[in-house]
Amino acid sequence: MKKIIVFLLFTFCVIEGQAQELKWFTDVKEAVAIGNKEKKPLMLFFTGSDWCGWCIRLQKEVLKTPEFAKWAKENVILVELDYPRKQYQTAEIRRQNAELQQAFGVQGYPTVFFAKGVTKNGKTNFEGLGSTGYVAGGPAAWLAVANGFLAQKKK
Repeated sequence: MKKIIVFLLFTFCVIEGQAQELKWFTDVKEAVAIGNKEKKPLMLFFTGSDWCGWCIRLQKEVLKTPEFAKWAKENVILVELDYPRKQYQTAEIRRQNAELQQAFGVQGYPTVFFAKGVTKNGKTNFEGLGSTGYVAGGPAAWLAVANGFLAQKKK
């Protein structure tokens, strides 16, 4: 019995550790630079992390799974644009997130945009590839939608 409990605990820790290894950028300029260097689009996650029920559900059911972690490492640069009610954010991050919310026309949460960022003369422009939000059905269903947007990029 002890061996089973130890094995289950170890398995849970490995799975949880894999999901947490992902690097989520909060500075979009840094993410754009890395995306251009690695030739990967950005996945911009607009969220209300501490109050939005659907955002929390998307995190739990998809974004914190091993399937998503594996996919994300291979396909995108992750950017979290958070609009919390209780958590502290610097004025610079709040301003950046507000500007991006307006630029992308985000009206509800969660919203996920896939885009290629290009910085020229200190200004960043985005080429949109598509957007989604919460998709029922877990990682497989959500990733099918995301892969559809990324397939358009390759055309």
